[in-house]
Amino acid sequence: MRAVVYRKPFEVAVEEVPDPRIEQPNDVIVRITSACICGSDLHMYEGRTAAEPGLVLGHENLGVIDEVGSGVTTLERGDRVVMPFNVACGFCKNCLAGFTGFCLTVNPSGFAGGAYGYVAMGPYPGGQAEYLRVPFADFNCLKLPPGTDHETDYALLADIFPTGYHGCELAGVSPGETVAVYGAGPVGLMAAYSALLRGASRVFVVDRVPERLAKARGIGAIPVDFSAGDPVEQIRDQTGGEGTDKGIDAVGYQALVGGEDGQAREDPAAVLNQLVDTVRATGALGVPGLYVPSDPGGVDEAAKRGVLAVAVGRLFEKGLRVGTGQANVKRYNRRLRDLISEGRAAPGFVVSHQLPLQEAPIAYQKFDQRVEGYTKVILKPDSGLGPGL
Repeated sequence: MRAVVYRKPFEVAVEEVPDPRIEQPNDVIVRITSACICGSDLHMYEGRTAAEPGLVLGHENLGVIDEVGSGVTTLERGDRVVMPFNVACGFCKNCLAGFTGFCLTVNPSGFAGGAYGYVAMGPYPGGQAEYLRVPFADFNCLKLPPGTDHETDYALLADIFPTGYHGCELAGVSPGETVAVYGAGPVGLMAAYSALLRGASRVFVVDRVPERLAKARGIGAIPVDFSAGDPVEQIRDQTGGEGTDKGIDAVGYQALVGGEDGQAREDPAAVLNQLVDTVRATGALGVPGLYVPSDPGGVDEAAKRGVLAVAVGRLFEKGLRVGTGQANVKRYNRRLRDLISEGRAAPGFVVSHQLPLQEAPIAYQKFDQRVEGYTKVILKPDSGLGPGL
């Protein structure tokens, strides 16, 4: 089958790889109809991880079941399903507690948690491909209505819609509150959208990319351009000097700040420290943005070891609460699916491009460079889409 394969930093290719097969009785094989490119994929694309050449990418996958293992009881051939990016067993201590992003069974390396097509997250090829093997399928597949309705919306249930919602859950966003979301990439936009769904009165979204800020404005959020001035001060000016009730870091360790020469530079602790200053005393922070224990491309030796200079004293002084970690997608995906099905949510507004699988290399390049309106890309392995549609 054809699949998107990591070759080296800043290079992916569409290549022929072995077809997946049923390996355990509780597996299914899914024919992929939509596979998203995620901002987390860019960490591997840029060489910021230990990813090895040949890794099949893609952890945001939707499709139709093509083959069913003998031990699968709730799924049938022809079912339309979306898979959480978390590969989980469903029966370990963490899964039973709802922490499916930290499964204790699926990753032979001993790391808590597994995912498709991601370095150090277990032996699971990704779904930016024509087919995908799904282990523990009864647990890991979420059934969708048959057909093709809401395909773009449902595809986002694999990761970014639940992850954005998870950021709100970590921060405890409640009706009537004010929220600051740092980062207007796909997860940041989903966090802002989720905050509005949860009844936030005002949501500020901080970024510098005009297309992303425009999308934030389009959903009713208040865009804050950090290239135009200190975002903390901009938000304080609009909240009577108090700051917001809650804050969400949807950027992670590749945060950018303006340099003295007007050029953006990387500061891995920047967003965390800005949020400490942005959120009022006794507020809370949700941190779904990615931080890693090892970053070969870190700005200094400490950053390369995942050690950051965070203003913990200020955090403590303000009595702020902090929640971190990747989303436990299964905790949210059913309720979010039903919001989509009933017309109460339409997260697909964030998708900018739907492209044939063979256009993945150029899509990765443009998404990484934040050019030509590339905010979220869905690859269509089985479509007849023409170039650039």
